[in-house]
Amino acid sequence: MDTMRDRFAPVVSRLLDEDPRVAVVLAEIGADGFKDAQRKHPDRVINVGIREQLLVGAGAGLALAGLRPVVHTFASFLVERPFEQLKLDFGHQGVGGVLVSAAASFDWPAGGFTHMSPGDVALLDTLDGWTVHVPGHPDEAETLLRHAVAAGDDKVYVRLSVQSNTQALPVDGARFRTVRDGRDGVVIAVGPMLDNVLAATEGLDVGVLYATTVRPFDAEALRGAVGAAEAADVVIVEPYLAGTSTAGANDALADLPHRVLGLGVGRAELRRYGQIDEHTAAHGLDARSLRERITRFLGARARG
Repeated sequence: MDTMRDRFAPVVSRLLDEDPRVAVVLAEIGADGFKDAQRKHPDRVINVGIREQLLVGAGAGLALAGLRPVVHTFASFLVERPFEQLKLDFGHQGVGGVLVSAAASFDWPAGGFTHMSPGDVALLDTLDGWTVHVPGHPDEAETLLRHAVAAGDDKVYVRLSVQSNTQALPVDGARFRTVRDGRDGVVIAVGPMLDNVLAATEGLDVGVLYATTVRPFDAEALRGAVGAAEAADVVIVEPYLAGTSTAGANDALADLPHRVLGLGVGRAELRRYGQIDEHTAAHGLDARSLRERITRFLGARARG
């Protein structure tokens, strides 16, 4: 199976052909995938070189000129390094664009901590008005990329990863999807965490929601799932910094007695390269670890 990032250049190249407002801004990363598109649209495929602050600033400038910029590089270089430009050039100036990241939290362990960005979504949460898509399969990534580009002049972040679920589910760029109903609590699986969550909760009487659009947070779906259960116990399993979405869940259930457990990537830096599955296990996001952590949180309610 191809990866989400394998879909990125072909999908956006087609969008360049279809929509004269679309422009692509790159900082060397991913440039090879746009060689043909750059020949066809030299004024709308721009490679600024290894200059990430300029990458974001140029994207905002294109938005000010009426274009719909798609800005791409690794997450650590797209959100963390040029954060001031996101805050000012997009946010303060009131323009929109599409940020598309690669490498996720630890997709390239050999690249070291400079190429890891488990805090990207949490950092964007400090800014107003960003929609955040976290696809869990290449087919979903293609759908959400199209949603993002078509989203008027909104500010949208699409977080691509080599981690993927086995099967794609229908996604609409807005709502959480109910995968399973249950009485003993609700588990929200974000993007590529779904397969591990389903394996971890097999035989347990818990509801499972699937989230590929995490901002805005779908409070209505969570309230509905909690209403169908006998306990307002919520576990959120995210492929980035643990606890990133617990505030959203708490706000959604503010008028109800409830408990929320946020599971995700820990703050401790893992300094051995290893492989992706080793990082997943070290952060307690493999199926076995998730089952232990979820059942411990639910306690006596965790029943099969």
